[in-house]
Amino acid sequence: MFKNNKKLSPNITDTLIGAGTEMDGHLKSQTGVRIEGTYKGEIDSKGDIVIGEGGVVRSNIIARDVTIAGKVYGDVHTRGKLTITAAGQLHGNAFAAILIVQEGGILNGSSTMERLEEKKGGSSLNSSGSGLGSGGSGSDSDSGSSSDKKGKQAG
Repeated sequence: MFKNNKKLSPNITDTLIGAGTEMDGHLKSQTGVRIEGTYKGEIDSKGDIVIGEGGVVRSNIIARDVTIAGKVYGDVHTRGKLTITAAGQLHGNAFAAILIVQEGGILNGSSTMERLEEKKGGSSLNSSGSGLGSGGSGSDSDSGSSSDKKGKQAG
């Protein structure tokens, strides 16, 4: 049904889900995808994903780079850059090497930034080991040591 004999470039936007289109399912793509309509399901792409200003996505997204100008409800995992434009909204967690949130953009969730090079060296943090405890700011990984320091300064 589809031609598999040519190599597809992840730099090309090959698929468009246009305005007025509603889709459900699991989307797996070797190239870029642009969504201007409504999509519900999983998205897995070796290319870039662009959610246009009219796009509404209820999905977890895995892609090389992701640009959000519309609304995304779900987690976004990129191997590269996640950009949330001034009109964009991400209601979910962000996992990216580079995170850009333009003024006016919304990120309602947590963000974890890791570079692939750090994983190879063995010194990277995993998504659950970022040093943040429940209710903590991440500035003190050992809450007892901060009270000891304050006690020594006061005395």
